[in-house]
Amino acid sequence: MSLTEDQKAEIAALRGQSAATRRATVPALEEMLYTATPVLDHGFVRVVDYMGDDAAVVQAARVSYGRGTKRVSEDAGLIRYLLRHRHTTPFEMCEIKYHVKLPIFVARQWIRHRTANVNEYSARYSILDREFYLPAPEHLAAQSSVNRQGRGDVLTGHEADEVLDLLRGDAMRTYDHYAWMLNEGTDGEPVDPGRQGLARELARMNLTLNTYTQWYWKTDLHNLLHFLSLRADAHAQYEIRAYAEAMLQSVAAWVPATYAAFNDYRLGAVTFSGPMMAILRRMLAGEAVEQKGSGLSKREWDEMMASIGGGA
Repeated sequence: MSLTEDQKAEIAALRGQSAATRRATVPALEEMLYTATPVLDHGFVRVVDYMGDDAAVVQAARVSYGRGTKRVSEDAGLIRYLLRHRHTTPFEMCEIKYHVKLPIFVARQWIRHRTANVNEYSARYSILDREFYLPAPEHLAAQSSVNRQGRGDVLTGHEADEVLDLLRGDAMRTYDHYAWMLNEGTDGEPVDPGRQGLARELARMNLTLNTYTQWYWKTDLHNLLHFLSLRADAHAQYEIRAYAEAMLQSVAAWVPATYAAFNDYRLGAVTFSGPMMAILRRMLAGEAVEQKGSGLSKREWDEMMASIGGGA
């Protein structure tokens, strides 16, 4: 990730400001505020604003006048109860706003989560930077033979080099064409005064999906946790998972009691269906149960056995 000197100065100026407030603040998150956490090769995530804390969740659950109880352990116990039993509305009382720089193809996957307020960098108004995502060698993999939306074995040798050359070459070439069609210098004046440039809203359609975009993304804590439960999961695409893992750091700093409960009851937990539970009870009773005749598909059976450490 590379920030310009102007961007660094802007962040330093923001971090140098402070104001007295009666609002709840979280020292650990205040320390992270505005700072960009690098993600992938040119991306980042940074918190630019937030509202509420763990005590705000408790306050909403109890509809109290105060900010929770005098005992942190009691607040943590209630938060664990709320998360465990999926009482979600108290978590909607907290909000957070991120500034994210990400490849366009990741943004198009991310926007499927429709429970946030989003404002994206406009390529109709401004010119996109000459920055592209290129996977590190360990993340350059073939299509999975068992999962239609997953990766298989990592590419190596000449094949990997050729793929990276194609990705880099296509991105550079299409950006060169984009810049030529715009015919616009950094000062806004034509590069070639004798030629009329294409409108920005049309020139952008030529760019590759690994081009970087940026947006502000604001959501409440409940919907953020839902996003993270899906995108920080081991089965999520690596690129969006990298952003989710960076965001988990801010959640841990912001609402540590909620984060601990989320880690236990969502990230570190599994869900069994009714038929799976019936089979597990039979196994606990000492019965030898096989997939054939269990009523579960092979995929369901494999998932259950993997969850309990029994292999496929």
